[in-house]
Amino acid sequence: MVSGIYLLLCILGFALPYSQFVPFLWEHGLNVQLFVEQLFVNRISAFFAMDVAVSSLVLWAFVFWEGTRLKMRFLWVYVVSNLLLGVSFALPLFLLMRQRQLELD
Repeated sequence: MVSGIYLLLCILGFALPYSQFVPFLWEHGLNVQLFVEQLFVNRISAFFAMDVAVSSLVLWAFVFWEGTRLKMRFLWVYVVSNLLLGVSFALPLFLLMRQRQLELD
């Protein structure tokens, strides 16, 4: 049951953010300068950008400590998925795999 919820959250964590990012890529290509400009265009968008950045750092710490404690392998996958797909995908993915590890023990 819990694993199914984490899997659903992974799907949503990929689909919802990318439903906004893919049209940007189609329109502008991988224009990093424009991406950053639009990301910090006002205080509200900057608030969310900084919140996601801090959440990512928290995720990396959690992945390292909890993953090491549970002797999980390939912890780098969650950091890479965070960098490529976002914290909204990487966190439920880690929680899904953590749940599976806990069920094995």
